[in-house]
Amino acid sequence: MQRLHLRNCLVIDGTGAPAYAADIITYRDRIVSVGPDMTQGGDLVECGGMVVCPGFIDTHSRSDLQILADPDLPMKVRQGVTLEVLGQDGLSVAPVRAADVERTRRKLAGLLGDPFLVRDWRSVADYLGTIDRSGAAVNSAYLVPHGAIRTYVMGDLDRAPTEDELHLMVALLGSGMADGALGMSTGLGYPPCCYAATEELVALGREVARKGGVFAVHLRWESDRILEALDEMIGVARETGVHLHLSHLTIAGRRNWPLVEQVVARVETAREDRLRVTADQYPYAAGSTLFGAILPPWAHAGGTEETLARLASPEERAKLRAAMQHDGPGAWDNFWSWTGPGGIVIADVPSGRRPELLGKTVAAAAAAAGAPDPLEFALDLLASERMAVAMISFSQSEEVVARLMTLPWVNGCSDGLLGGRPHPRAYGTFPRLLGRYVREQQVLSLPQMIRKVTSLAAAAMHLPDRGAIDEGLIADLVVFDPATVADTATFEDPVRYPIGIQHVIVNGALVVADGRPTRARPGRTVRLGQ
Repeated sequence: MQRLHLRNCLVIDGTGAPAYAADIITYRDRIVSVGPDMTQGGDLVECGGMVVCPGFIDTHSRSDLQILADPDLPMKVRQGVTLEVLGQDGLSVAPVRAADVERTRRKLAGLLGDPFLVRDWRSVADYLGTIDRSGAAVNSAYLVPHGAIRTYVMGDLDRAPTEDELHLMVALLGSGMADGALGMSTGLGYPPCCYAATEELVALGREVARKGGVFAVHLRWESDRILEALDEMIGVARETGVHLHLSHLTIAGRRNWPLVEQVVARVETAREDRLRVTADQYPYAAGSTLFGAILPPWAHAGGTEETLARLASPEERAKLRAAMQHDGPGAWDNFWSWTGPGGIVIADVPSGRRPELLGKTVAAAAAAAGAPDPLEFALDLLASERMAVAMISFSQSEEVVARLMTLPWVNGCSDGLLGGRPHPRAYGTFPRLLGRYVREQQVLSLPQMIRKVTSLAAAAMHLPDRGAIDEGLIADLVVFDPATVADTATFEDPVRYPIGIQHVIVNGALVVADGRPTRARPGRTVRLGQ
């Protein structure tokens, strides 16, 4: 039995309501009392007038393998994260056929890292069970990845599924949600999800809606054609009734930043029409993803081996170069044209063979290697590393980030890749929201911002007993100093922990005490309907 007494708290309860003074008593994994000057005993956690709020929910996390390789997840718990939602952008590790385990490992290494693990899971239930048996400092939940079920049924082919194939995909999705997944994710900018027509998304969306889940979507385009991409997915929500959640809502490419008010208007019109549309965002003007995303979608058709063959062919390489150097509206989000080689940073090479590249722009890395053409250097790097490279891309606007942050239907998230020399959001997202955007820039009040990363995030992921402080709810809590809380991770030095987070409690157990991880692992998988 475990009872905690949090004394002298300034409670911000996650609903957006003003702060109030109280004590909090937890027993086992629940909050049992909230009130003034209580003397019910238990292990004392002296809060000294600091803010106590619900634990932060990272609705877009990349810890799918790291949660098994390093279950203490210090980069997350020291931010105050108490629950992560895995399986994002349609790209994750379950379900998977036994014959595809190695291919999936290679394909996702640039995104999820490549830790040494026994990957003996096949279904969503297997994977979630593996996390529970391993134990973790944080809670976790999962979305069935569209790319995983598409690969399971039809490989990485660039075509529409047959009727039987689509029926099997829907069945796999339903099985994954029956196993506890909160819904489905897709990454329509990534293969093989990008090969899906709208009709396929409608069929899958209907199944998510039928089971009461959320459909988290990385839009097909986030730059020149973002309005068209929004119209597509709002149309899917309208036809199916599914809860549409827009993943890491961004607008990429300088010429597209003025579209922000049209993006906002489209979503708010849909919400006025009683469609359930929400979104999340990370608080930075740079993104991070697979380096292979610089290639056009057709380059990925057939899987990694086919892509490598195209890179090795002079004729195909010439076609790739022409597509990537096209600086105008096109059929895909062209990272290379947005920023050029000076705006793309090499974040991770999981093989470990090229440590000298980490943290360098492609332009600087090419120059240091004596390569006269940064584009050829980039293509050669993808080929030599068999596509397993991660990047950071500077293509967004601080003003757009702040504007989207003010919207009451947008919650915070990290989308933080964890390997190599990562984007600083992996270590700093939630303290950055509280320090930079509340205390320094006053974009939102502290109760409003806490709502974004607690109750709003919980509602977006259909988690009814989390995200607020009230009797009977799960005892996931964060204690922090609002005067000092801040991120210290930078693009130049990203592996740095934040300051100002004093205590973190997961399921009633301290995982951070006096600013340091306790190595307790009370986290568990959180499943749909629990």
